[in-house]
Amino acid sequence: MEGRSNEQIVLDIVPLRPVDRKRWNVLARSYKTFYETELPDSKYDEVWHRLLIADGIFGFGAHLQGNLVGIAHYLFHRTIWMEEACYLQDLFVDEAVRGHGVARALIERVAQSAREHNASRFYWHTRQDNTTARALYDKIANHKGFIRYDYPLE
Repeated sequence: MEGRSNEQIVLDIVPLRPVDRKRWNVLARSYKTFYETELPDSKYDEVWHRLLIADGIFGFGAHLQGNLVGIAHYLFHRTIWMEEACYLQDLFVDEAVRGHGVARALIERVAQSAREHNASRFYWHTRQDNTTARALYDKIANHKGFIRYDYPLE
């Protein structure tokens, strides 16, 4: 899929499954590379296992003509003021299909899962300079103005 067009693509958004492993690995590593994070192979193995057994984390895959082209990882957690919040931790789409609604479809599927779990909030973070993603996010969600700080624990 080169370029951007108005053609409608048909995606299959389903929970990640064992046959997705090889392609998931490519997408997950690309996601971590984008955020300049290196992890050992064992961490990818651990996360994949947890995703498949839904061990507190969940994942959807976007399939186009049977090929995994996008992933979304999310989790549910309690907060001080509400029972259930849904956090979209990872969202990544293969560059070859960006601009064709894959990210939006994955977000909508996670939102559906959040509703099914009676979550009171569905949210995510991205880097301030991630202008491509933010162009979509600004269309479909509300930026509340928060800035995240990470305190080093080492």
